[in-house]
Amino acid sequence: MDNQHRKIKGYRELSEEEIEAMNAIKTKGAELGELVGKLRNTDSVDQRWVSIGATDLQQGLMALTRSVAKPDFF
Repeated sequence: MDNQHRKIKGYRELSEEEIEAMNAIKTKGAELGELVGKLRNTDSVDQRWVSIGATDLQQGLMALTRSVAKPDFF
């Protein structure tokens, strides 16, 4: 279905530049997710800090995504 986001309340049409920015954020997010996965499988690192870092990275990526998408809701 084309333009599904139009059917979701609070979302808008993105420009090509915004789509490129969103895709760049998603690509970096996937790379960071792989790094976190490797760290989770490394016994010699402090897993508590890995979890804290993962959460902070997720928050940062979401903030970047929202900066581009500019949803009109909380």
